[in-house]
Amino acid sequence: MADAKVLPFGDDPRPRRSATGGAGRRQHAKDAAAAAKRPPGRQGAPLAPVPEPGTAEALDAAEEAEGAAGAAPERPGGGEWERRIAGGLAFLRRRVTGDYPVDEFGYDKELTDQVLMSLLRPLYEKYFRVEVKGIENIPSDGGALVVANHSGTLPLDGLMMQVAVHDNHPADRHLRLLAADLVFMLPVINELARKAGHTLACAEDAERLLRRGEVVGVMPEGFKGLGKPFGERYKLQRFGRGGFVSTALQAGVPIVPCSIVGAEEIYPMVGDARTLARLLGVPYFPLTPTFPWLGPLGMVPLPTKWTIQFGEPIPTDGYPPEAAEDPMLMFNLTDQVREQIQHTLYKLLVQRRSVFF
Repeated sequence: MADAKVLPFGDDPRPRRSATGGAGRRQHAKDAAAAAKRPPGRQGAPLAPVPEPGTAEALDAAEEAEGAAGAAPERPGGGEWERRIAGGLAFLRRRVTGDYPVDEFGYDKELTDQVLMSLLRPLYEKYFRVEVKGIENIPSDGGALVVANHSGTLPLDGLMMQVAVHDNHPADRHLRLLAADLVFMLPVINELARKAGHTLACAEDAERLLRRGEVVGVMPEGFKGLGKPFGERYKLQRFGRGGFVSTALQAGVPIVPCSIVGAEEIYPMVGDARTLARLLGVPYFPLTPTFPWLGPLGMVPLPTKWTIQFGEPIPTDGYPPEAAEDPMLMFNLTDQVREQIQHTLYKLLVQRRSVFF
């Protein structure tokens, strides 16, 4: 027998046979026949040749795949930081030169979005950990009147409700709050309130905003709710004469009840220094377990857990124009809104595990 010729690994010029022999050739023929029967336009893309295990090509392909999988993602370059710095400088330039728009009520949308909401957001997200429910009940377009309970000694609940609408509504709606006269008599606070979109709580301004398609917020309890004793927490005070219902009827917009749980406990009001309040010209002077005994430190609110729930809207566009002059209708709608807010407050209180969690 002639000596067998030994070839170096990989030097065999003949094509390798499949390990399956004839069965492999038969399978190849079947695959080719199936491909020929496919309708035009549905032929698969040609497959790249797969290197045989153990060959140098297979090892190279494995190393390339491993390198691609372990490669670190590309980091954004300095372009993003440059854009942010340029945007900040442009914002400051507009502030200095006065080249920014405000509406007829003094609302500064750019300042509200970029500065005021950013200052309130840590209090909203980290301190009070506000949970929002039913935000979809505020319509995506057109006017709407949000009616909420009022409490907490200081009106932080209105500000948190404003952030809740601003940050959670899918249509990026902005809440325009109606504020009491006292807000616009205070220096600095007056200017900031107008920049944030607040306006005087009067029927004329509210109706103008609603007819323009704005979402307007009102708290009919006023100072009666804001300054009520801690022992009466979550018990709604009188909603006035129903002026907000008349405004909604005249504008033909829905009324959205809103219930806020958590604000009642931030400053537990255990007393009211009425003599001092009259001297200062304010509706009440709160006495809490920490204020005024701890001085400025006593003005730090307690970190309670908040829930803000927007209820199902009550439509008003089905009433005739003269309905706004019907005192019985206004009384019934006012009572309906009040009862819905009160019922939701009780429901949220039952569901709450703790004041702080």
